[in-house]
Amino acid sequence: MAMVKSQKVEYVKKLQKEIASYKTAAIMPIDGVPDRLLQKVRNELKPDARMIIARKTLLSKAVGKEKLELLGKSMDKNFALVLSNKEPFELYKTIHSSKLRLGAKPNQIAPEDIRIEPGDTNIAPGQTVTELKSAGVDVQIQKGKVIISKGKVLVEKGKKITGAVANALKILDIKPFEIAPRLSVALFDNLSYSDAALGIDEEFVRGELLKDFAQAYAISLEAGIVTQYNANVFIMRAYRSAIALGLEAKVPEDEIVKMLMANAAAQAGELAGKTGVDTE
Repeated sequence: MAMVKSQKVEYVKKLQKEIASYKTAAIMPIDGVPDRLLQKVRNELKPDARMIIARKTLLSKAVGKEKLELLGKSMDKNFALVLSNKEPFELYKTIHSSKLRLGAKPNQIAPEDIRIEPGDTNIAPGQTVTELKSAGVDVQIQKGKVIISKGKVLVEKGKKITGAVANALKILDIKPFEIAPRLSVALFDNLSYSDAALGIDEEFVRGELLKDFAQAYAISLEAGIVTQYNANVFIMRAYRSAIALGLEAKVPEDEIVKMLMANAAAQAGELAGKTGVDTE
């Protein structure tokens, strides 16, 4: 039932107080998000956060002019307002982890290679066998069961899914698409965080740090800058250089003398092998 003007005013006032009581206010786009996934997100957020879906005009008024400017165009399309006392990154991780697998529809583009594996199925023999074969699935009937006799890539990544293939995937209960809700923007301590920033997780940061460390390590070796991480490399380089110089100059140092004698013995053995002289 539509609200009258007085009810709208009261609703906005109530929502304003609620928004002010939370540390984080975020926008979650809901276009194309199934109702069951929205409900899953709502359940995942309890009791630490709240998801509000209402008319954009009412939410815009409740958010207020200052926050509205920070949220920007994120409120142009259909969205849910998410309120939480969690920090934006933690909230984003909670929401983005609520994923849902979806079946294929005709003319959709395969997000990855869609592959079927050989083996038994729970499908009873009948019309479905014909439908599977028409989609290019190699099937046989053995002992009253439908068997996939040969595994194959049914649709390559980036290729269009035909109606016959979409139907076969439905029969085989293969859901190649995954949808995960996200936050397009979040406000925390008067700072605005974009979806690009919110999507940076621990794994990404760890990878970037390792890459930067490898680059810095290579530069330090090339520039001759000694650090706790490369000191052993410079010590080994200095040791090898000292040994090479000692051998060349025939320095009478114990380790150098041993190497010189070993080299002399090796050369004598090689010469004896060529001349046939016994060095024993």
